[in-house]
Amino acid sequence: MDKWLLIAALLVLCAAVGLILWQRRRTARLMESIERMLRAAMDGSFSEESFDESRLSRLETELSHYLSASVVSSAHIAEERDKIKELISDISHQTKTPIANLLLCSELLEDSELTEEQRGNVSAIHHQTEKLRFLIDALVKLSRLENGILVLTPRAELLEPILRGVLEQYAPKAAAKGLSLSMEPIELSAVCDPKWTAEAVGNLVDNAIKYTRSGGVTLSAQAYELFVRIDVADTGDGIPEAEQAKIFSRFYRSEANRDSNGVGVGLYLAREIVTQEGGYIKVSSIPGKGSVFSVFLPCA
Repeated sequence: MDKWLLIAALLVLCAAVGLILWQRRRTARLMESIERMLRAAMDGSFSEESFDESRLSRLETELSHYLSASVVSSAHIAEERDKIKELISDISHQTKTPIANLLLCSELLEDSELTEEQRGNVSAIHHQTEKLRFLIDALVKLSRLENGILVLTPRAELLEPILRGVLEQYAPKAAAKGLSLSMEPIELSAVCDPKWTAEAVGNLVDNAIKYTRSGGVTLSAQAYELFVRIDVADTGDGIPEAEQAKIFSRFYRSEANRDSNGVGVGLYLAREIVTQEGGYIKVSSIPGKGSVFSVFLPCA
């Protein structure tokens, strides 16, 4: 009797061990199948047809359906991005010639014999066309940045040549308003994309010139442990504290500056560029005494 009980116990034990091994093998196959799906999804080769659904567990089937939907969604996103890219390219291309013609015609009219009223109208046309050109250029750049069409490539760069180029670009505009535009000696490097850093700082300088009536604008830089700070300081009207958190919003215009030539995208574009470079922008201002816009870029 004891012998049969022992045999029965051994048989039950063997069955239990076999069941455990079978279950472990089944789980291992399931995990291997899921891993194959995930690897295929990551390298872009996933296809639901690659798997025999009749042999899959419910978990594998649900994951397979989810990944198939993700692949389709990614394809749609890529398709929409291509359409946006094409649309932006068309806008940029189709508006260049009309705007250039408007500017040329307004300049030709300004050289003609006109009454004081006509000369004022032609000047207004010229300024508004320049404003339109800046707005379209800024919006095209923003769209390309926000949709990933343009990718910044930050690298260690000397700041002096970048800022010197900005200084030379905006010196005529400052001189036309009777403002000084200067730069303190800078022997620092930062991790940035030279072209787009010049674009961001240039927008800050342009903004400073636009809202400064007398005095001037100064560029300087200072190194910290993790960041390099570029300051654009002006002697303009300053920004009320209540507005300082809003000025980097898209199309934001202060009520006090509604009559200026600004369009409200320069500061927003500058912030987007600096953010993509791994930095940030801050502003400090005292109404009536001026403002300082500070660009923080990672140290080289």
